[in-house]
Amino acid sequence: MKLDLSQIKEITTGAVAVNEENGVFSFSRFTEEQERLYRETNDDFYNKALANAGVKLSFKTDSKNLYIRLKATASSSRKYFSVDAFVNGRAIGYIDNFSDIKPERNYTKQEFPLGTFSKSFALGEGEKSVCLHLPWSARVELEELTIDDGAFIKGVKPTKKLLAFGDSITQGYDALRPSNRYIARLADKIGAEEFNKGIGGEIFFPRLSELKDDFVPDYITVAYGTNDWNTIGSGAFKLNCKAFFNNLSKNYPNSKIFAITPIWRKNYKEYREFGAFEAVEQYIRESVEGLDNITVISGFDLVPHDDGYFADLVLHPKDDGFELYTENLYAEIKALL
Repeated sequence: MKLDLSQIKEITTGAVAVNEENGVFSFSRFTEEQERLYRETNDDFYNKALANAGVKLSFKTDSKNLYIRLKATASSSRKYFSVDAFVNGRAIGYIDNFSDIKPERNYTKQEFPLGTFSKSFALGEGEKSVCLHLPWSARVELEELTIDDGAFIKGVKPTKKLLAFGDSITQGYDALRPSNRYIARLADKIGAEEFNKGIGGEIFFPRLSELKDDFVPDYITVAYGTNDWNTIGSGAFKLNCKAFFNNLSKNYPNSKIFAITPIWRKNYKEYREFGAFEAVEQYIRESVEGLDNITVISGFDLVPHDDGYFADLVLHPKDDGFELYTENLYAEIKALL
């Protein structure tokens, strides 16, 4: 049985819209208004907004088999992608473009093929929970998703919602598996549906936080600052940061908002116009003073200060780095919930 639009919508989490054109499905993690903002201000960021970070297909079924065919196109500065398949919380396989190519130590600049991919998965007997994590690095057009004829399918969605703002690290750079991103892991731990607004290279962008989503999140995480330090002065940063959080607090007064300051980066002692890297956290703390629904979490020590945990050896955690990031961040957030 090939799933139709209504069924695809029912099993999709983390997308604000599911679209169909000529029988092919695509997923949007940004609203039309948010996409338009990026389209009008930054072509590169607009392309990254089309990546499927945080989007999952999550459902219960008694089907013994699952077939998926998709087209993956570049939607980040990385060319590798993966769709992670889980049954009852256990990984059973992947659709990716790198398993047959040995990744280099720094695999972030390697070239990998994109295009159309397909795979069949054996799900096993009886009723089970299935979850497919779509890639953070690419835009997926779903050409076919098929289960056994006569099998049932029912979407599974958490009752809580997590809205995640941030830069490349929040989008997912450089996890080989999208299920290993820190926001994906955190969302699972707190029982929330992830809505990911991460954009590689982004800084505090107040015009984005002016635009509301069509739901009220239970939790919001905000993790900018490392690109700000690298690219702009402290005066502009202070204005952007304060305006971003003011907008967010006003739009979502009943949401718990966690401001995560930047994690360690290998070159943090280098000179920048901004000033010392440590000042980013100081300015963020100053910017949220008086905003009662925002709590600052220091990020500097959430990932060990060892480039072995970073895919590019400088800034972006790889899968084991993200695992430690999640464990340490969750411990901080759990104490506040």
